[in-house]
Amino acid sequence: MNASAVKNPPKKKQLSKAQQILNEADASLLDLVDHVLNKGVFIDGEVLLGLANVDLVYLRLSALLCAADRVAKT
Repeated sequence: MNASAVKNPPKKKQLSKAQQILNEADASLLDLVDHVLNKGVFIDGEVLLGLANVDLVYLRLSALLCAADRVAKT
């Protein structure tokens, strides 16, 4: 065994809070929803439907999902 490997063990990769919740054996949907509401999630997307280089339908979605007390601070 190499002496440097004993002195300097490999560092573990730090996981985000969401990854930690999902990796736990007893993680539930309630834990995931609780985490999302506490931190908040912003979703932004676009869809463009066209035919023969003619844009027919353009959809844009922007949504903020979080607890109400996170948005409006009193």
